[in-house]
Amino acid sequence: MLKTRDLTKVYNENVLAVNKLNLKVEDGEIYVVLGGNGAGKSTTMSMLLNFIEPTSGTAFVNDIEIPKFPLEAKKHLAYVSENVELYRNFTARQNLSFFAKLGGRKSVSNAELDATLGRVGLPEAAFTRRVKTFSKGMRQRLGIAITIMKNAKAVLLDEPTSGLDPKGGADFLNLLRELKEEGTSIFMSTHDIFRAKEIADTIGILVQGNLELELTREEILKENLEALYLQYVAGYTPKADTAA
Repeated sequence: MLKTRDLTKVYNENVLAVNKLNLKVEDGEIYVVLGGNGAGKSTTMSMLLNFIEPTSGTAFVNDIEIPKFPLEAKKHLAYVSENVELYRNFTARQNLSFFAKLGGRKSVSNAELDATLGRVGLPEAAFTRRVKTFSKGMRQRLGIAITIMKNAKAVLLDEPTSGLDPKGGADFLNLLRELKEEGTSIFMSTHDIFRAKEIADTIGILVQGNLELELTREEILKENLEALYLQYVAGYTPKADTAA
């Protein structure tokens, strides 16, 4: 489980990036946060990953307080960014082996590496190809393979489907559903309202660092999500239809 408690970040003493954020991602839940540029999504991710320290408040993963015990917390966290950072001259298998060992797996067989690469949809011919030849979608798949090998309790995803074609995006969401079924907590930021509606159990709308609205799965399916997003993020309220 991943949760925040009054999580706050102020830059330069007067720029409020995240304001007393309180949210919870249960085991086996996909929580998607929507928000425009500057909403605080990336700052929130950075605090959860302990890349930056909160000004006040705190966050937990698997009941471990992240700012106080960052090394222990990171054992339970995995991160896939919009542009997955990999060793370009390593093959897919070499990258997966390296990051598995970095995550604490001392001995991993090629059979297990290949099974994981196959699970995320990489063709067998790609296992021994250098990553610099991969498309963005293939790199995203490899990023999820690294997450699977780590057996992380919570996975953080920052705009993971940005730039993917429709099939690549759909395949990626299916991988997330598999992780959800295994009990993984998934926290994902995106601008993509339509994929958010398709995958999310809970959606939070973040505006200027404030969590303005949370929607359950039932509400996501019932509400006009695009209109709500525009209302909160752009201050736009759609006009009612009028007779000609």
